[in-house]
Amino acid sequence: MKIGTRPDTFYTEQATRSLVSDIPADLVIKINDTTYLLHKSSLLPKCGLLQRLCPDSSDSENVPLELHDMPGGADAFELCAKFCYGVSINISAHNFVPALCAAKLLQMNESIEKGNFVGKLEAFFSSCILEGWKDSIAALQATDKLPEWSENLGITRKCIDSIIEKILTPPPQVKWSYTYTRPGYTRKQHHSVPKDWWTEDVSDLNIDLFRCIIMAIRSTYVLPPQLIGEALHVYACKWLPGITKLKSSFNSATQTEESKTVRRKILETIVSMIPADRGSVSAGFLLRLLSISSPLGVSPVTKTELIKRASIQFEEATVSDLLYPSSSSLDKNFYDTELVLAVLESFLKFWKRISPGAVDNRHLLKSIRNVGKLIDSYLQVVARDDNMPVLKFVSLAEAVPAIGRLEHDDLYEAINIYLKVHPDLSKADKKRLCGILECQRLTPEVRAHAVKNEFLPLRTVVQLLYFEQEKDSKATPSSKLQKSHDLLLGAKKRPDTRDSHVKRSLVNKEEFKREEITRRTSHAESREKGQHRAKRSDDRLALDLERKMVIKGDTEEIGSEKLRGAKEERMSSSKLELDSKKSIQRARSKKSEHGREKGR
Repeated sequence: MKIGTRPDTFYTEQATRSLVSDIPADLVIKINDTTYLLHKSSLLPKCGLLQRLCPDSSDSENVPLELHDMPGGADAFELCAKFCYGVSINISAHNFVPALCAAKLLQMNESIEKGNFVGKLEAFFSSCILEGWKDSIAALQATDKLPEWSENLGITRKCIDSIIEKILTPPPQVKWSYTYTRPGYTRKQHHSVPKDWWTEDVSDLNIDLFRCIIMAIRSTYVLPPQLIGEALHVYACKWLPGITKLKSSFNSATQTEESKTVRRKILETIVSMIPADRGSVSAGFLLRLLSISSPLGVSPVTKTELIKRASIQFEEATVSDLLYPSSSSLDKNFYDTELVLAVLESFLKFWKRISPGAVDNRHLLKSIRNVGKLIDSYLQVVARDDNMPVLKFVSLAEAVPAIGRLEHDDLYEAINIYLKVHPDLSKADKKRLCGILECQRLTPEVRAHAVKNEFLPLRTVVQLLYFEQEKDSKATPSSKLQKSHDLLLGAKKRPDTRDSHVKRSLVNKEEFKREEITRRTSHAESREKGQHRAKRSDDRLALDLERKMVIKGDTEEIGSEKLRGAKEERMSSSKLELDSKKSIQRARSKKSEHGREKGR
């Protein structure tokens, strides 16, 4: 807004501001280090304050009026003075706030004179500034220098209401200009308005004003939590540049205590505004905030909240989200493994708390296994740190529960990298490091590589070989004894086992005995056959007894259970043989008696 038509004839001479005029100055006003030589005839008709402060007598001495509490200082007062002289001035959203505050102090109201400065400024504020998007932002930003005056005059509240109203406007209805400089975004004539179009402009505000807007938006429940989270992310990237760098600037000794305090307040305020909804901000953003929390010295409450929020979304993180330098000056490690361990432990506590029997919960089981893979991948990176102690490496690896790893291939890769980078590792440290590896959880390809790995301690290689041998034995349980014997003797092929031979012998024996009993019973009952049949039966009986002795010698070499079984069968067979023998003897005696009777 342009006011006035006269040319600007104010000039400075030795810290004194004057106006080119033929009339001598009769009003002296001091504001801080600047002195103004002005005229009562031009200022008093429009300034109620000066009317009360200046004496009525025109003959009195020009006593300087000290207005050191002038809001906006000398620049704001000069705008008011130029308005009184009719000098051309430009009012914009950037200088509107100090000009209005100064005019209010000088009481340049309509009650003093029609068309006064305050009325013109308020009309401009309502019709122009509040109707525009960027003007509302700029005016609200200007209130930062005069917070009390702006609050009392209602400037702050009106600007915030105007900004919130525009943010809540549906994107298709947004017609005003806004700033949107996301990488890869090129605005076109008919390009649809992005949902987060307002976040970059709002991030220009200080943290207190930004918080007022965000909390007011959240209270409406119109915008989704993810959009609120995006606004927090944009603000943090602008005011906390350390979260976008691997080598954080917060470790710099040149950082002043004042800037550290400001950034600490920003970080704590951002954390307090993060929506409770999971996924409103990314896990990487939470971890980046956590990584700079210690250098800034944030409160324990804020740090605990960040660890808790990051642990809930830990499975969504990537390895790059965990790669932050150690913030401790005493820690020579490049990577901050303590931060990762703290989040992992919090994740495990949360996991156990919500589901003690999580082994049966597929979702939680998948979650913890994703975290296990993330930690193993992270270990493969930190293993390349020359100063990484074995205990820290092992502690982080052991923190993952057993159910968090289906296989140990990734863990083996991390251990292998660590051993290569640290060739001077002691035997005790190697034993401690490789002790976390479970051989049975390695895939055959990785086990084959591990057996030939010269960096692994001999103890681990022996365990791998033993497991491989035991696995092969379990794969063919019927030939377990034979294969072990073959491995010891170096044999390639052996005949049938003694157990199978004995078993076949026992079966043949049983069948033979049954046939023999049948034959002998038949011979005993037949009276027409000769004695030579009885003799043949005796021969076969002798052969059977001989076979029985051979079988008995063989069965003494088998196990205790088979021995008892064979013994019982031999006792049964002996009983049957005895019965058969008695039957034959009775048959023979009857035949002899028949022969004697016939001879008589």
